[in-house]
Amino acid sequence: MEKVERRLMEPIADLGMGKTHQAVNRFFQRFSSRLQLFFLHKGLVYVLIGFLLGRAIILSEVLPFALPFFGAVFLMKRDKAHLAGLALIAGGITVSIEVSIIITMSIIGFFIIKRLSSYFLKDQLKTLPFVILTTVATVRIGYLFMTNSTLTIYDYMMAGVESGLSFILTLIFLQSIPLISARRYKQTLKIEEIICIMILLASVMTGLVGVTYQNLQAEHIFSRYMVLLFAFIGGSSIGSTVGVVTGLILSLANVGNLYHMSLLAFSGLLGGLLREGQKLGTAIGLLIGTVLISLYGQGSADLMTTLLESMIAILLFLITPKAITGRLAKHIPGTNEYTQEQQQYVRKIRDVTAHRVDQFSQVFHALSESFATFYDKDEADDDQRETDLFLSSITESTCQHCFKKEKCWVDNFDTTYDYMERIMHETKQHTYQNNVKLKKDFHRHCSKANKVEETIEEEINYFQANQKLKKEVQESRRLVAEQLLGVSHVMEDLSKEIKREQENHFVQEEQIRDALQNFGIEIVNVDIYSLEQGNVDIEMSIPFCNGHGECEKIIAPMLSDILEESIIVKNEECANYPNGYCHVSFGSAKKFRIKTGVAHAAKGGGLVSGDSYSMIDLGVGKFAVAISDGMGNGVRAHFESNETIKLLQKILQSGIEEKVAIKTINSILSLRTTDEIFSTLDLAIVDLQDGNSKFLKIGSTPSFVKRGDKIIKIQASNLPMGIIDEFDVDVVGERLKAGDLLIMMSDGIFEGPRHVENYDLWMKRKIGEIKTVDPQEVADLIMEEVIRTRSGKIEDDMTVVVSAIEHNTPKWASIPVTKYESKKIG
Repeated sequence: MEKVERRLMEPIADLGMGKTHQAVNRFFQRFSSRLQLFFLHKGLVYVLIGFLLGRAIILSEVLPFALPFFGAVFLMKRDKAHLAGLALIAGGITVSIEVSIIITMSIIGFFIIKRLSSYFLKDQLKTLPFVILTTVATVRIGYLFMTNSTLTIYDYMMAGVESGLSFILTLIFLQSIPLISARRYKQTLKIEEIICIMILLASVMTGLVGVTYQNLQAEHIFSRYMVLLFAFIGGSSIGSTVGVVTGLILSLANVGNLYHMSLLAFSGLLGGLLREGQKLGTAIGLLIGTVLISLYGQGSADLMTTLLESMIAILLFLITPKAITGRLAKHIPGTNEYTQEQQQYVRKIRDVTAHRVDQFSQVFHALSESFATFYDKDEADDDQRETDLFLSSITESTCQHCFKKEKCWVDNFDTTYDYMERIMHETKQHTYQNNVKLKKDFHRHCSKANKVEETIEEEINYFQANQKLKKEVQESRRLVAEQLLGVSHVMEDLSKEIKREQENHFVQEEQIRDALQNFGIEIVNVDIYSLEQGNVDIEMSIPFCNGHGECEKIIAPMLSDILEESIIVKNEECANYPNGYCHVSFGSAKKFRIKTGVAHAAKGGGLVSGDSYSMIDLGVGKFAVAISDGMGNGVRAHFESNETIKLLQKILQSGIEEKVAIKTINSILSLRTTDEIFSTLDLAIVDLQDGNSKFLKIGSTPSFVKRGDKIIKIQASNLPMGIIDEFDVDVVGERLKAGDLLIMMSDGIFEGPRHVENYDLWMKRKIGEIKTVDPQEVADLIMEEVIRTRSGKIEDDMTVVVSAIEHNTPKWASIPVTKYESKKIG
């Protein structure tokens, strides 16, 4: 009872924890979205960055950050420019009145020079860096001239340094500000963009110089926190890069921070290398880097202060929510989060594509149903309506002006209608002239009987032509419905293929690797894409095999034994040098294979034959053999038969069912030309997995299957293609076995022998007398026998295709593996 209660309580506990976790996630998402909205849309992020950049001074007197930031904000977010300007001035006041005056003068000068430059240059984006360079140089020299009456070379040099840095920082801020301020920006960040963001953040942290508490400096804490964050997210390369950039800019702000560049770079490298240990590993990397660089740079005097700063940075790093690190990681190439985001994007594109294909499939299916439902009518009502329309046209031309119209069609409507209907049916069947009684009664009833009979006989021909035309239209619609349905099925299958994801086969990959390594074969990599019976797809990388054929001789037989089905090498790319790797693809072997032989001759020994043939690999474990005989001989007959074969090949390979494919070809051939040029088609489709075969014969001669001493005749009765618009395809099924010979031929072979009354018996006897099983030899012998009966003359186009059905036995026998002998992988 306690076990049952425990089992019942566990799901309840899990459910409660799950709800709590979801509630926390929802709260954090709402809080982060509101915080983001508050900072970005209200412009507080520009106030914060502007305030710190207003305090940022490098080389003790250079202010290169303020005006580039203001200019970039003014160009991109003009409505927030006033907040950024006031924040810069406020930040400068916290340093000194002189700094705030310089910033104010720079902003005013920026507006003046920008206004002047707008008369000559229209592209604001390209002119902004030059405007800022000119403004900074002018304001710096002007301020120095106002405060000092004489200027030295050093003053001009520092003005040039400040304006040059401002020019470069303007270009950097133009790239980095949109990446930080945008709520949703592009998913992938380049290394250059990451460096631009880090320069901006390091510049902002420069504004923290001088903010201390008991010798703990704020810029040290936040710079190490940033290095920890990026080393944990992006690894050693990103961590060391961020450390170098941040340390360099901070060292420019305070020469005493020069050793911190080494500390941050080394800590970023170690933290990235140890990130496999999660946050704790990255934090240990920072501690090791702090101790080593501090002892080397400053000795043990300030070691405790430096360690305390690192510990505070580690504490901030440890309390950073995983959602923040995960969101940042989505934008840095090489991270798992970035890969998952890309896969999710690809999956979304795939789902959208599959959905579109599904929609097209449904459209074609709906169109097919609309064409098909056209025929779902009551035939009796249709016939009655046709009869009424026919009789109304008769009465309009005969009874309309008759003086007895009222008597016939008002007083005796049923009798008159019955007479007219019976006469119509009798005339259709050509029996009215022999029906003396009906004729006599009608003459007694109608005063214009002769005229009515003549009119009915004339209208019957138009009526029958109209009926035939309607029937042809209906059959065309039915064919279109079948074609649309076939296309719908093909697109539905395509959608399923798109939706099907690659399955993970980690366990099976390990089992295969262990089995092969226990046998002594070294495997570098195993990738399993499919373990479906009959559709196995495995790829391997193995060391250089020196052309000894290990894959075909050893690995493929072992995989056959492990997977309990025949596996063969589909593709092999051997390495060109001893230290390389060979890449091999393995796949399922078909149970049967087909070997074909063809004998072909044109009428009179010419070069152009009216017969065409093809062996088609349909790509789904099926193999097709087709012969088409164009009507007559020569170029036109060859064109017709060749077009039939090409159309058949394209349509079958698209996945459309055989019957629909043949009806489609028939409609194309019948509509393409008005000439009486037709073609036959003899098609055999063999399933290479089970041997089941379909034979579709359209006006073609019989085929024969030789199974030992037994000869099986395969025959169906269909008219040639293109001769009529409506026909039903008879499909004959036969299960072929290994060792069978399938013999298909055109009428030039079957009806070729002279002085033969029964072609079937003659062909069966000749096939039975052939002792060889080689398909090419069989085809040549049959052709030779037929030509011999004609005294060496070729009086018609002749084609015979012989297919031998064989077991598809791998070249090398399976090697049993004892460990996995009784256990199939999967």
